[in-house]
Amino acid sequence: MNQVLLYVASALTGFWGIGHLLATRGAVAGFGDLTPDNRRIITMEWIVEGVALISTAAFVTAATVIQPEAVVSSAVYGVAIGTLVVLAVVSLFTGFRVSFLPFRLCPVIFSISAALIALGAWL
Repeated sequence: MNQVLLYVASALTGFWGIGHLLATRGAVAGFGDLTPDNRRIITMEWIVEGVALISTAAFVTAATVIQPEAVVSSAVYGVAIGTLVVLAVVSLFTGFRVSFLPFRLCPVIFSISAALIALGAWL
């Protein structure tokens, strides 16, 4: 059961990261007229968050596939939880305050993923 929780957390995190990558163009266009530099910065940030989420999911999946009980796997789970909690807090004070629903879902999804990793790793 613990490994199932870890895989579900990885899938949720990874799919949300893929969603970020797929939504980048539309999100940037939603800002309206931007200078080229601002457009690049916003594009970069959307891609970076997507890649961070996908990477976090990949690390958790790899640790779980190889040896979930190993000390290094426990460290990977801890880093993943920390990353997701930080992203949840940042999202809570930024994206959560806008009316667009997907932005408001970020802290919830990040928190759920972090909780599932913790439950799967340490219960």
